[in-house]
Amino acid sequence: MKIKYEEKEYACSFEFALDIVSGKWKGLVLWHLHYGTLRYSEIRKNLGKITQKMLTQTLRDLEKHQLITRKVYPVVPPKVEYTITDAGKKLIPIFQQMMVWGDEMGELLGEVSKPNDMHHKKE
Repeated sequence: MKIKYEEKEYACSFEFALDIVSGKWKGLVLWHLHYGTLRYSEIRKNLGKITQKMLTQTLRDLEKHQLITRKVYPVVPPKVEYTITDAGKKLIPIFQQMMVWGDEMGELLGEVSKPNDMHHKKE
């Protein structure tokens, strides 16, 4: 199936899907949001080395592609919360399988230590 979206043409739906979720940070943002709604500062804290500019762009992309929602509260100082959508939640089982594959490949190719971060939190 060919897909046209935002002046791009994709040869197949797999290519389209990869374009939507590709990048270092999108999957990680979705992963953290699947545990619950977070504020910008909480997301940034969870991700560690991401720059403010990159996080802002990542959140905008995810919102544009309807994988997250952004809720702005009319208070001072501003309060903004991000929540994963049902479309975003559909990616979580795929990410879980990728984590299993990553664990297996890590054992095969690299040095492995026990997980102590939120990425490996059990459901």
